[in-house]
Amino acid sequence: MSEESRNRPSGLALIPFAVFAVFYVGLSLYAGRQGFDMPWYKVPMPIAFLVASAVSLLFGRRRFSEKVDIYARGMGETNIMIMCLIFILAGSFATVAKGSGAVDAAVALAQIVIPAKLMVAGVFFVSCAISTAIGTSCGTIAAVAPIALSFAGPLQLPPVLLLGSVVAGAMFGDNLSMISDTTIAATRTQGVRMKDKFRANVLIAAPAALVAFALYASAGSAAGEVALPEVGWREGVLIVPYLIILVLALVGFNVMALLFSGTLLAAGLGWTLGKFDFFGALDLLGKGTLGMSETLIVALLAGGLFRSVQVNGGITWLTERISRLVKGPRSCEAGVAVLTAAVNCFTANNTVAIVIAGPIAKECSDRFGANAVRIASVLDTASCVVQGLIPYGAQILIAIGVAKGQDYSIDAVSLLKCLYYQPVLAAAVFLSFFLARRRTVGRPSEGVAL
Repeated sequence: MSEESRNRPSGLALIPFAVFAVFYVGLSLYAGRQGFDMPWYKVPMPIAFLVASAVSLLFGRRRFSEKVDIYARGMGETNIMIMCLIFILAGSFATVAKGSGAVDAAVALAQIVIPAKLMVAGVFFVSCAISTAIGTSCGTIAAVAPIALSFAGPLQLPPVLLLGSVVAGAMFGDNLSMISDTTIAATRTQGVRMKDKFRANVLIAAPAALVAFALYASAGSAAGEVALPEVGWREGVLIVPYLIILVLALVGFNVMALLFSGTLLAAGLGWTLGKFDFFGALDLLGKGTLGMSETLIVALLAGGLFRSVQVNGGITWLTERISRLVKGPRSCEAGVAVLTAAVNCFTANNTVAIVIAGPIAKECSDRFGANAVRIASVLDTASCVVQGLIPYGAQILIAIGVAKGQDYSIDAVSLLKCLYYQPVLAAAVFLSFFLARRRTVGRPSEGVAL
C-alpha cells in the first residue's frame, strides 16, 4: 500500500502551507509597516519553511518517527537532489567566472554588439531562444544569469530587472520547447502529439512574449550611455567559458555537466592568465559553493514539506474539490488551469504538477468533450506561469543564488515585480478560454485554432 493511499483526502493537510504564508509573508508585511529597511529579509525563508515543516509533522495518524522518515525521504527525493547539485555548480561557476575576469569581458563585448537601451529586452530574447532550444528553465537561468547581471554596473541598470528578464525568458522556453519535460508530461497524459500541442501553445505564448519584450525594452530604456570599451584578444578568450556553456546547452548537454565543464574552464583560464593561483581558485570555488547554502536549505526543507502534505492527503483533497466545479468544455479548461496552478503552488515543481493533474484533466476532458490538445496546452502553460512566480520555486531560487554569487542581494519579492512575461501569459491563457473557436474533442492531428 502506498503512503498516499493510507490517508484519506484531507483539507487540514494544507494547513502547513497557510502557516508558511502567514509566517513568511505576514511577518514581512508587518516588518514593512514598522518601518524596517528591506522587510523581506527580516524573516529568513529557511526559518519559515522550518516552522511550516514542524506543523506538517503534527498531521496524520502515523508514529512520529514514521512521519519524520516520510519528511526525510521528501528532502532526499531525486529531483530535489539534482536541484541542489545545480545550485552548487551554478554558485561555483559564477564566482570563478567573476574572479577570472570573464564578467568584465562579457560586459565589454556585449556593449559593442547590443545597444545599451535594448540590453534588458535582448537578455529576455536570448533567454527565450536558449530555453526553447534546450527545454530547461533552470539550465537557462544558470547559464545566462551571470552574464546578464554583469551588465548592471556598467550600464547603470537595476540588477533585479536584468535577472527578471532572464527568468521570464527561461519560462517561455520551458513552456514551448519540444524537449521540455513539461511538454512531454502534458502531451502524454492527454494522449496528443507534441507538434499539435506546440501549435496551440505558440498562439498563446508568442503574443505574450512580444508584449513582455516591449515592456522590457521600455523598462531598460533608461540605461546609461557609456563610452564603448576597447576589446582585445584577452576579452575574447575570457568569455569562452560562457560561450561553451551556451553552445553545450543548445545541443542538449546535461546542465550539471555543462556547469562543471564551464567551471573548470573558467578556473583554468583565470589561472593561466594570472588572475589567481591554484589555491586562489580553490578559495573562489569554496566561496561560490558556500554562497548557495541558504538556497540549498530552502530546497531541502521544501521537498520534505511538500512530501508530508502530499502523503497526508492534501493534494488529493485539493484536486477532488476543483474537479467538482467542472460543468462543460470551457469550465473544463478553466478548471484544469486552476487545478494545475494550485497543485504547482504546493509542489513547487511544474512537471510534478502536470503528472498529478494530468489524469484528472484527461477524465474531465473526455467527460465534457473538451479538446485534448487545448487541455494539454492549458496544463503546460498554467504550470509554467505559477512555477515562474512562486518565490520558493527552483527557478527563483537559482536566480537569487546566482545573484548572491555576483554579490547582489536580491529578494524574491523584488524579483517577482520584474517578471513581466508570466502575468501577461496568464492573461493570454484566460483570454483563450473565450477566444478559442473550437474546443470540442477532435483528432489530435487537427490541432487547435484560437
